[in-house]
Amino acid sequence: MKFNTKVIHAGVEPDPSTGAIMTPIFQTSTYVQNAPGDHKGYEYARTQNPTRHVLQQNLAALENGNFGICFSSGLAATDGIIKMFSEGDHIIANNDLYGGTYRAFTKVYARFGMEFTFADLSDASQLEPLIKSSTKLIWVETPTNPMLRIVDIAAICAIAKKHNILVCVDNTFASPYLQNPLDHGADIVIHSATKYLGGHSDVIHGAVIVKEQSLADQLYFIQNATGAVPGPQDCFLVLRGIKTLHLRVQRSCENAAVIAHWLKAHPKVDKVYWPGFEDHANHAVAKKQMRMFGAMVSFTLKGDDFEEAKRILSSTHLFSLAESLGGVESLIGHPASMTHASIPKEERLKNGLVDSLIRLSVGVEDVEDLVADLQKALG
Repeated sequence: MKFNTKVIHAGVEPDPSTGAIMTPIFQTSTYVQNAPGDHKGYEYARTQNPTRHVLQQNLAALENGNFGICFSSGLAATDGIIKMFSEGDHIIANNDLYGGTYRAFTKVYARFGMEFTFADLSDASQLEPLIKSSTKLIWVETPTNPMLRIVDIAAICAIAKKHNILVCVDNTFASPYLQNPLDHGADIVIHSATKYLGGHSDVIHGAVIVKEQSLADQLYFIQNATGAVPGPQDCFLVLRGIKTLHLRVQRSCENAAVIAHWLKAHPKVDKVYWPGFEDHANHAVAKKQMRMFGAMVSFTLKGDDFEEAKRILSSTHLFSLAESLGGVESLIGHPASMTHASIPKEERLKNGLVDSLIRLSVGVEDVEDLVADLQKALG
């Protein structure tokens, strides 16, 4: 089954009791049993829910995995993965990653004795010298948030496997339509399904996909034991969003390509970060492991003018000033004060995240209208 068919049909069957073509919202907390232990596969809704079950099957198929595990948010999914590890374990991660992930690693899990090292994993040669006997996981974002650096998943996985270390790839920015990390050797894929999978800015959701039964068993146990599960309405909304994932992401990527080239030619713009440029670092890797170059574009202003950045951020109309990304509507954001404010400024600057950096999540509107909106805001 090809991808565009998977988004609509994989793991999804008409409801056997009614024939409903859309998976029903099973809004229940418990299930009646004929006798103790004699039931229809469902006992309690934290443990299992039919709506969630269909979504988990669908997500597994989209990432070419065998098991999907859903959580109440992307950070809850992160929490579920990290709970597989213990005090003294060492985790290596991108030094350019979502601020909420950095905050969770450094402010929550570090207090329980886990050790974290942050490095520029877009240069795979930096990885091996950082590995210790206690290293248990490599955490990769690609493209990274917000600098859109590209990490060679296959190269990282080859190094990790030599040392028997797991690799988790945050695939939120790419979505399964553009990139499938399990195909390149990753062990775990994570999504903030709030973003491209849901696609309509109306749900908070997280998902993890794996191939191996042993990893799935651990994650299902954590999902049930700690209880950060999504409700059936949330699962229904993500299932609904996935049905147009391929259409939305393709259109957004096409729009982003036009906007990236337009920004690059604008006299007020200093640097434009978008993996589709041939001079973008690791462009060849992006071309190899992604189907298109994504719908996220970041840019800086000449002179790193923070006041001018604030004026632009408050001057757009179609680009709404808001956190998040991946919806049908275009968004504009300021990572230094919004999504990445939890990262110390000195760390942000080390990674090139200057105060004038503006991040765009390009939606599916007519691109001429989006360009005109940016033209008016930039002045």
